[in-house]
Amino acid sequence: MPDTIQNYGTGRRKTATARVFLRPGTGEITVNKRNIAEYFKNETHQMIIRQPLHLTDSANKFDILVNVDGGGVSGQAGAVRHGITRALIELNPEFRARLKKAGFVTRDPRGKERKKYGQKGARARFQFSKR
Repeated sequence: MPDTIQNYGTGRRKTATARVFLRPGTGEITVNKRNIAEYFKNETHQMIIRQPLHLTDSANKFDILVNVDGGGVSGQAGAVRHGITRALIELNPEFRARLKKAGFVTRDPRGKERKKYGQKGARARFQFSKR
């Protein structure tokens, strides 16, 4: 049996990837070697990250270590939530039903739509001139 018991989950959203390590502790969340409040300044993003913990009543039972890369702040927050969800399911498979009902287990497949050739963007078009 190893000294530190930990559970792992990989979360993804848009182009962001989060590697989440769940360890028994006091509820401290560290993102890229910084405190959660320091890394995610927006309260909404912090709330999004804590959702799976509150749903499973394990908010102050684990220390969470996160390495997140790619994407923007919103995508990273979603990736961290997805990673925490996967780590909690690995820890206790009984959490799956509750987390699935809340919609945290499914990876959000939405991403950026590609720009189309001969046009300004994915949906945007150059202005049409009849004459």
